[in-house]
Parts: sequence; structure tokens; C-alpha cells
Amino acid sequence: MAELKYIEGYPENMRQEIEKVAKTREKRISYTPPAMTMKERDEVLKIHPDYAPGGKREIRVGPNKGNLAPNEVVDLLEAYPLIEHGDVNLSKIDYDADILIIGGGLAGTTASLWANDCGVPAERILLTNKLRHGDANSIMAEGGTQAADRGVDSVVKHYIDTIGGGHFANKPDVARTLVEDAPLIMKWLCELGAIFDREENGDLAEKLAGGLSVKRMHSCRDYTGLEEFRVLRDEFRTRQIHCLEHYPAIELLTEGSRVTGAVLWNLETGDYKIVRAKAIIIATGGYGRLHIRGFPTTNHYGATFDGVVLAYRAGAKLRDIDAVQYHPTGAAYPIQIVGYLLTEKLRGSGAQPVNADGEAFVYPLEPRDVEAASIIRECYVRNKGIITPTGLRGVWLDTPLIEIKNGKGYIEKAFPGMIRMYKRYDIDIRKDPVLVFPTLHYQNGGIETDRDGRTNVEGLWVAGEVSGGVHGKNRLMGNSTLDCLVFGRKAGMSTADYVKSQKGERKIALDHLKNYVQKLQQAGVKETRRAPIILPDYRGKAALARMIDVF
Repeated sequence: MAELKYIEGYPENMRQEIEKVAKTREKRISYTPPAMTMKERDEVLKIHPDYAPGGKREIRVGPNKGNLAPNEVVDLLEAYPLIEHGDVNLSKIDYDADILIIGGGLAGTTASLWANDCGVPAERILLTNKLRHGDANSIMAEGGTQAADRGVDSVVKHYIDTIGGGHFANKPDVARTLVEDAPLIMKWLCELGAIFDREENGDLAEKLAGGLSVKRMHSCRDYTGLEEFRVLRDEFRTRQIHCLEHYPAIELLTEGSRVTGAVLWNLETGDYKIVRAKAIIIATGGYGRLHIRGFPTTNHYGATFDGVVLAYRAGAKLRDIDAVQYHPTGAAYPIQIVGYLLTEKLRGSGAQPVNADGEAFVYPLEPRDVEAASIIRECYVRNKGIITPTGLRGVWLDTPLIEIKNGKGYIEKAFPGMIRMYKRYDIDIRKDPVLVFPTLHYQNGGIETDRDGRTNVEGLWVAGEVSGGVHGKNRLMGNSTLDCLVFGRKAGMSTADYVKSQKGERKIALDHLKNYVQKLQQAGVKETRRAPIILPDYRGKAALARMIDVF
């Protein structure tokens, strides 16, 4: 193999490909491919991993028996519990709470604050997190949060965009709640001290994103989720709400058909903790670390589908669990950051996806599934992708266009995180384009809820990415952090009302596990898998180099 010669972060052969991008840039400054027609969108979506052959099978047990889901998801829904009767001592209760919140990202932290606002004492709320408080996809959210809070916009437009982006599969009342509460949430964040980008006159700056009919994206440079969580965690700590770190929930506890607590397990010591609670809010986030269909992911290390597994065993219904979101622009080079998120805000600010011939081949702000499928088509059907030294494929995201359109210094001001990420590898995104390919990003479906986050199981609420219904088959940018904040608030308020009406002592048991294991055995599921898996196992696997040829 010939020795690779690197020129400012890129090997010589990729540098030659970049020259094609530079030669066509002047022509593309004033040209943007038109948005696709619905017929064109339907055609390209046949290439999307959700619609391509293989990768899914029917669920054989539980409330969603017969529904299709990704193989990796079904593997966990059809797995045996981590614990069995006799493993834990249920006679010793370590924590007795009014509300137990499982998950410490934006959704769980928001729920704790609003439950406290609604009269539940801080000492009667317990939040437990798998890793540290804040180790979640929430703080990795870059681009922004949607809210229709200007005169030229409206909640009706936001609703139509959201429903259309979700292929009209969204649960209408839940989607309506999302958009109606968005302005209130934005006002609340500002009152807590969140620092959002503003215009020179002090108004909140708003940007476009894929699938939006009007500028509606509020952001803090490319650290939006981190900034939003910062003010929430400050408030959480000021109120002295109880928090356990490194204690994932590995099973729910029940009394008949209602949930009454959970079994926690310490990652460091291996000790169990038994929590009894009047209400439980699951806010455990998504499943990126399942690497569905072999894709790399933008997700944090603990995103392993735990909450859905636990709720499903207790009888919770799921919705749209077959729908997976692949973000169009994950890093495809260098290998050290494959799969990392390149915020959609880059395309909203003028960056264009460009193929190996220097052509802008897709409207930059199509809905995410359409944009992702278009990039896959360019790389694997039209063979106009760029191949990296490790054999991965991708297209260029022409980031220098951003400063040509917005002025020198814009990228440094708006995207400090992106600049820093690439600077480590001697790549300057202000001067050179970056290579991108779709990456596993978001769990579109999940546990079905009503507009307050309540499930069909008594005593159980969910909030955030773990829920299903609000996004339908595809989520729009900026509706994820909004989802966490709106339904974290709703779940916190709703559980606060619920626990006030709950009298008498609640029993705790694992009887629902016995029933679920019987169903697994009746379905002929072998006892080879156990779940939740808590953390992914990468031993012996080229984790960051995972890619899939969906053809």
C-alpha cells in the first residue's frame, strides 16, 4: 500500500477531490437545487434504510406482538430479564419517593422542576441516572429548539410542518401539545438565564432547518442542548432535588397492573437499590448505541434502549417503533470522528451537500429522511461519492460557502464546536469542505403516551426521546429538545397531580417479569439474550468504522 501524503488534514487523493468542489463553488453560490416534489421524495425514500429490504422482523411477544421493528430492537424486547426472583431483597426499601424519575437529561430534569413547582417537595423527588447527571443526548444537541413565537409564524404552521415531516403518522393531540407549548418553554428558558443567539436589536435570532416553512430555530451557537441543560441543572441543584448518579434502572416493580417502583444497580459497586414510588417518569432517551443496521451514531455511550425495554415488560404499548432517524450529515472522515453530528444548522446557514463531480445534488433542507436517502443514493446508486482511505463513502458538505454568503467570521461565531472538532485533525472548515454520510441519530418512536406523557400503565409516565407519537415516522430538527422540555414539563405536572391523590402503602413485586418470561418461553425464544444491556460492548469490533451497504 502506497504511503498516504497528507495536505492540511486530507490525504492527497481527497485533496484532489476537494479541488473539484472549489472549481464549481462560484457557480453554486447563486444556485440551490429546488426542493423535491412529493413523488420525488417517495422515490428516493425507497433507498432509506427504513424502507430498504431487510433489517426488520416481527415482535413475537408483548403488547406490540406482530408489529415490525429493527432486528436490534426486537432482540432486546425478546430478551430475558437481568434479574430473577431471589436476586434482590424486596423487603428492604432503600428509597421511598413520591416521584421516581429515571434519566437525567433535559426531559427528566425538566420533569423534576415542574413537579416541584406543582407542590411535590424536593425531598420526595428522586432522579436517577445511568451515568452522571447530564450525561445524555440532550447536551449533545447542537442546532436549536423550535418555537413559533414571532408574528410571521404561528403554532398552526409549526404543527403542519411537524405533521408533514412525520409523514402524517404523528399522534395529533400530542403533536398539537408540542407546538402549542413551545413559546411558553422558550420564555421559561430565557427567564432561567439561557443565553440564546440574538439579533443586534436584542430579538431572538431564528434560523431555517429541514422541513420548516418559516425561520423558527432558536439556538446558542452550536451548543444549544448544553446551554439549555446548564440552566436546568443549576436550578435543580439550587432546589436540592435528590439525584443518584451511576445507578441505571434495570427493572420496574409492580403491584398488579400498576408500577410502584424500580430496581437500581450501581455501575461501580454492583449493589442493588430498591425504590418505591407513587409515580415513575421514564426519560432514558434513545437507542443510538444499538447501531441499527450497522450505522455509526451521534449518540452518547448510554443510549441503549433501556427505558422502552422496562416499560414494555410492564405492559406499556409502543408506537412507530419501526421508524429510525439517520441524520444526513454525520462525519465520514477522519475515522476518529465517524458518525459524529454535523448540525443541520450548517446547511441552514448556507452549506451545500456536493458530490464527487462538484455538483449540488439535493436541496440542503429537505426533511432529514429525504436528505439522508439522497446522500446514500449519491454514494451507492449513482456512484458519485468520495471514498476515504478506510473505504467509507461520503459526499462533501461545502462549509466555506457559509462565510461567502454570510461574511468572514460567521463560522467562528456560529459554530465554535465544529471548528474545534475538526481543528484537532488539521482541517479548517472555513477553508475546506468536510466529508459526510448519514449516521444513526434518533429514535422516532417509543412508548405511546397521551398529551401529558401518561402511558397505558397506571403510575407510569414517559418524556423525551423514549416516547412515541409526537414525531410520527420522522422528526424535524429542533423538535427533539422541544419534545424533552414540553413533555418533561407535562409529565412533571401530571405526576404531581397524581401522587397527591394516592393514599395508602403500595406493594412492590416482580410478578410482571414472571408473566413476561412465560410469554418468551411460549414463543420459543431461547435464553441467550438479557436486557437491558446498560452499556454497549465494543470489544473486538471496529465500532467507529461500521457502515452498511443497504443494497
